[in-house]
Amino acid sequence: MALRTWILAARPKTLTAAAAPVLVGTGLAAHLADVAALPAAAALLGAVLIQIGTNLANDYYDFVRGGDTEERIGPTRVTQAGLLSPETVKRAMFVVLGSAMLVGVYLVTVGGWPIVLIGLASVACAVLYTGGPYPLAYHGLGDVFVFVFFGLVAVGGTYYVQVLSWPPDALLAGAALGSLSTALLVVNNLRDIDTDARSGKRTLAVRLGPGGTKVEYIALLLVAAAAPAVGVTLFGWPPAALSALLVAPLCASPLRTVLAYHDPRELIPALGATARVTAIYGVLLTLGLGLG
Repeated sequence: MALRTWILAARPKTLTAAAAPVLVGTGLAAHLADVAALPAAAALLGAVLIQIGTNLANDYYDFVRGGDTEERIGPTRVTQAGLLSPETVKRAMFVVLGSAMLVGVYLVTVGGWPIVLIGLASVACAVLYTGGPYPLAYHGLGDVFVFVFFGLVAVGGTYYVQVLSWPPDALLAGAALGSLSTALLVVNNLRDIDTDARSGKRTLAVRLGPGGTKVEYIALLLVAAAAPAVGVTLFGWPPAALSALLVAPLCASPLRTVLAYHDPRELIPALGATARVTAIYGVLLTLGLGLG
């Protein structure tokens, strides 16, 4: 029972947002230079730990700030549900993020001071996303955080620890994965738009309203769709990178749901479907870059 509770707290379905950009960064390294297996594996472990730490931080801080109430729709939050005490979740958050920093020590020996900056910023923002005096998610900056750290930084940083450079197409690949990871957050925040507004959590979805948030979701999918074509045309990516566009039919169902939902509960399957799109897109783009 305790193990199930901790798995629930870790929110494993969100881990695709952490793993996919690391895979793509490794695929890009295979395309442009060579794969360094140990730094790549460490980058993956660090990214997953930071994602879990962020999930625990959200669980704890949303509860203590009053953002999670009995009205909340969506996956169970262990603190709000009373499955774990707030202090237990807080301690676990620090243990997980501390473990991520230990992984980062190895990556610093590989990549030097840039990895120090990336690591400290990533861990700090994992807490500041919902914690601290100016929580990012409560002021409409959560989308920017996810796009930057689960896209640009994750892809570019993974490439950097293997090749020790940061080419411009790492930013393009990062924008693609960042857009899909942000699309996940958009569905989540669209589902919670009413309860967030009542609790004072001013997410970007609350600020944009349902109509603007739907436009944001479409725009993010279009960025991800355009990236492989731009990469092939401008950066010499192998044509096999276009295989990432095979996820397009899988986007139809969540897109229809986002555009036409009436009950916020209808968005729960759309969240899972967007996570699947992110994972499959990441795998296909990785293979297209690496094998192509």
